[in-house]
Amino acid sequence: MSFGAPHRHFARTDSTNTRARELAAAGAPHGTVVSAGEQSDGRGRQGRTWIAPPGRALLYSAIVRPLGERHLMLPLAVPLAVCEAAEELQPGIECRVKWPNDVQVEGRKLAGVLIEARPQDGWAVVGIGLNLAISPAEFPPELRETATSLDGVAAARATAVLNRRLAEWIEADAETVLRGWRERDALKGREVAWDGGSGVADGVDDRGYLLVVTPGGDRVAVGAGEVHLTRH
Repeated sequence: MSFGAPHRHFARTDSTNTRARELAAAGAPHGTVVSAGEQSDGRGRQGRTWIAPPGRALLYSAIVRPLGERHLMLPLAVPLAVCEAAEELQPGIECRVKWPNDVQVEGRKLAGVLIEARPQDGWAVVGIGLNLAISPAEFPPELRETATSLDGVAAARATAVLNRRLAEWIEADAETVLRGWRERDALKGREVAWDGGSGVADGVDDRGYLLVVTPGGDRVAVGAGEVHLTRH
């Protein structure tokens, strides 16, 4: 069975990740996809919400199982799949990745990724929110300067393209993923601050941790679960 099947679509649900986690716990196979036209409780990292007008974004979650060592790179591989999908859907744009989980076009957020893994049970859920047809005026005021959207792409087409790109990237080896990330890194060379430190971003290490050069000249590695970036 190809990646993207079976596919469960909801006109409205609380969270596609929640529905996918339920299916994974019940034994749904690798490549199962859940999508929705609207979410009432879409989630991002660190408790943030994901907001999108009904029918204007791809709200998508997929099950990955069984987990192997190569899947340690999922947090980097999935945004790369989204980049390639977006560029295929709208030729002419150039996507970059902002550690740890944002996809950007010209410095504005186009998509976000939330991965929720249960290694003890051998599965992970890959959640993706990709703006497809949102005009600038439709974004909440606080996001109008920082968010962007594709120019009117249909959800069905976006789903098909993303399925294909994800199927390739989630099985890619670590060297390929790291090379792809480093080519698209939007944060390298920029000042960052987090709860506990600050410095200049200097790429990612072989584990996918963010490397930062501190004002004292030290080079430290921080994981996505350890930091909350406060400026960029």
